[in-house]
Amino acid sequence: MCVVTLLCLPGCAELSPHFFEGINEQPKQMISRQILVTLPENLKSDWAIIRDELEQQNDILISGEFPLASIGVDCIVYKVPEQESLEKALQQLRADNRVVLAQENQVFEGMQSSDSKSYEAISYAPKLIHADAAQRIATGKGVRIAVVDTGAEKGHPDFKDQLLDTDNFVDGSNYAFTHDRHGTAVTGVIVAKANDGKGIYGIAPNAEVSVLKACWYPETSNAKAQCSSWSLAKALDAAIKKRARIINLSLAGPQDELLSKLLETAHKRGISVVAATLEKQQQPGFPANLSFSIPVISTGPDGKISQPAWLPHFPGTVVAPGVEILTTVPNDGYDFVSGSSLAAAHVSGIIALLLEAKPSLLPDQVKGLLLRNGKEKSATPLLHALDAWAILQALDNGN
Repeated sequence: MCVVTLLCLPGCAELSPHFFEGINEQPKQMISRQILVTLPENLKSDWAIIRDELEQQNDILISGEFPLASIGVDCIVYKVPEQESLEKALQQLRADNRVVLAQENQVFEGMQSSDSKSYEAISYAPKLIHADAAQRIATGKGVRIAVVDTGAEKGHPDFKDQLLDTDNFVDGSNYAFTHDRHGTAVTGVIVAKANDGKGIYGIAPNAEVSVLKACWYPETSNAKAQCSSWSLAKALDAAIKKRARIINLSLAGPQDELLSKLLETAHKRGISVVAATLEKQQQPGFPANLSFSIPVISTGPDGKISQPAWLPHFPGTVVAPGVEILTTVPNDGYDFVSGSSLAAAHVSGIIALLLEAKPSLLPDQVKGLLLRNGKEKSATPLLHALDAWAILQALDNGN
């Protein structure tokens, strides 16, 4: 008997609750007479109480709520009824000593000219890891990467003419490839077309990518994709058969004996296993916790990392950009997406560059190069964003 286990995608790009419907309706984020209110981290245990009290005390209506972890606040959206004064509501909220900020929900216009070159200028990640310099040496040519994830929009402008193939291991979900946001975002980080003057550029734009769909959105209203042992086992088996050199697993879940065996086999056959981690949990999750995998945590343009509690126990962890990453999304689009899923994709791209430069590298050698991050062999691994250029230079110097 095969026991089915569900796994989740950490740091997933989320779908709107009504992704497939109401396209012509005005988004709730654009409705007039809305006020944004933030509450501080030190009042976190009382956020729900304060939220309701502010609504009652100021004759306003709750429209939405979301945390802003980067600045340590909870953001609540209130709608001011037509019969009430918006300015008065703002003044009252600003006078409340529990409120950090209160402001009107303002509207901005995109300033795009007809001669816009691309999104490259606002995409910090490739520059942070010096992928632009590294691509003078290698672009991933001849290296196959298996992206085991949701599907990806194969017809996206940044994927056209790329070496991209797809397989589906989820029955009845072929239509979802054009709506699969997570896999599209991950694939874009790795293989988006370079120097086309249109969108972003991937870390290994000439790699051969197999998008193996093992994850799906159970309902259009469900924000997170799910995978099962069944579907993942089939996808991993296909990756091994396709002779991939890298398996990108931007997902995490419980320990799984069947999948462990498949991944161990992949490792023994020369395949590097790159895994996203659960950065806010007590453990990194499976398969990141496997001794031979390459667990990845995310950083932003400032180079800071989250320092998860499990980090000291997993010295083989590497760091890559995963905060506000500009990447590909369905419907020929681009968006900023965050999470260790995107960080893992950057690492898979860097490994593809290494394997083009030296195809004989074994997974343990690849992992060692990443951990040294271009430093001498005796250097203590430091948790800094990977430097693709330095790692390739170290490869040339025999380190």
